[in-house]
Amino acid sequence: MDFSLAPITERVRAAAADQTPLRIRGGGTKDFHGLALHGEVLDTRVLRGIVSYEPSELVVTVRAGTPLAELEAALAEQGQCLPFEPPHFAKTPADAATVGGMVAAGLSGPARASVGAVRDYLLGVTLLNGKAELLTFGGQVMKNVAGYDVARLMAGAWGTLGLLTEVSLKVLPVAPGEATLRFEGINQADALRKLHAWGGQPLPLNASCWVQDEGAGTLYVRLRGAVAAVEAACKTMGGTRMDNATVAADWTACREQTLPWFTERATRPDHALWRLSVPATAPVLALPGGVQPLVEWHGALRWVQAPESTGDALREAARAVGGNASLFVAAEANKSGASGAFDLQSKALEQIHARLKHSFDPAGIFNPGRMARAW
Repeated sequence: MDFSLAPITERVRAAAADQTPLRIRGGGTKDFHGLALHGEVLDTRVLRGIVSYEPSELVVTVRAGTPLAELEAALAEQGQCLPFEPPHFAKTPADAATVGGMVAAGLSGPARASVGAVRDYLLGVTLLNGKAELLTFGGQVMKNVAGYDVARLMAGAWGTLGLLTEVSLKVLPVAPGEATLRFEGINQADALRKLHAWGGQPLPLNASCWVQDEGAGTLYVRLRGAVAAVEAACKTMGGTRMDNATVAADWTACREQTLPWFTERATRPDHALWRLSVPATAPVLALPGGVQPLVEWHGALRWVQAPESTGDALREAARAVGGNASLFVAAEANKSGASGAFDLQSKALEQIHARLKHSFDPAGIFNPGRMARAW
C-alpha cells in the first residue's frame, strides 16, 4: 500500500464532493506561467523516489514529486540523460522543480527542435482523476500502444486533467561528441538562412541560439552526436569553436532564461516575455517597435520582450507565417499570481480542451483558471 498517496486520494475525493478547488503544486518553480493560481495547495512532493530504472532498457519510472535534479543526477551516473533538457526555473537554491511539474508544464530546452519534446519521451503515467480514481495509461515500452496517447495528453496540461503520481520516461545515452560554434557579427536574417541550409544537410545539429547584444548579432550552434560526425561538421560549418566546459554554463543559462538578454527585462517593468512558435523556415518577423527577438530551435522559437499591449500585433505576426504567440511571463508576474496567457487559436480547440477537462475532472477542482478562465 502506498501510504503517502492515501491522504492525497482522500483529499481529492473530499474536494470533489465539496467542489473545493485544488491547486496542484510540486516545487512551484513555474508558478509564473498561466492565467491564474487558485485553490488550496495540494503538495505533490511527498510522492518522491525512483521506482525503477533499467539503464540497459533506457527507461525510468519515477514518482511525480521527485526533484528533477535528483532524477538527472541518477541518470548522469549511468551516462544517460533527458535529451529534451527540461528547464527547472528555480529562482533560489531552495527551489526544486519536480518530475511531475516537468511533465505537467511540457516545457523543453534548447535541444527540443532536434531531439523532440517532453511528450515524445513519456511512455506512461499514473494519475488521480477528479473522481479520486487512480488510473494508469501507457507503460514502460514504446510498443505499449494502449493508453499511450492519453499519457501524452498530460504533457502540457498544467495539472488541469489530473494529479500525476508516477511517470515512465524514455532516456538516452549522453552523446559522445559535442561542440559549440560561434558566429559573430551576423544579423537575424543571415542566421536564419544558415540554420535553414544546415537543417537540410546531414549534420549533428542539436541546439542553436541567435541573440543581438548592443547592436551586434551572434549565432551559437551546438553539435552533438558521434565524435567523427561532430569533428567533420566543425570543419565544414566554420565559425569559432568554443571550449565545451566554458560554454556549458551558457547553454544552461539559455535553458533557464538567465542569460543577460532575459534578465535585462527587469529594467523594463512594463515588458512581458512573449513566446512565438513558428515554422523553422519562417523569415524575420515584422515585430512591433522593431524589437529583436532571441531565436532558438533553429528558428522555430522566438522570444520577444514587449508590453502586453502589443499582444494582438505579435499574435498576428506569428499567425501570418503559420505560427502562434503566447504570453509566457506577464509584466509584474510573481509567485502569488500568474497571468501568462495560453493562445487557444479557435473555438473548436477551446471546446476540445473543455470536453477533456470535463471527462477527467467533472467537478472542475484541479487548477481552475490555470489554462482557461472558464475552467
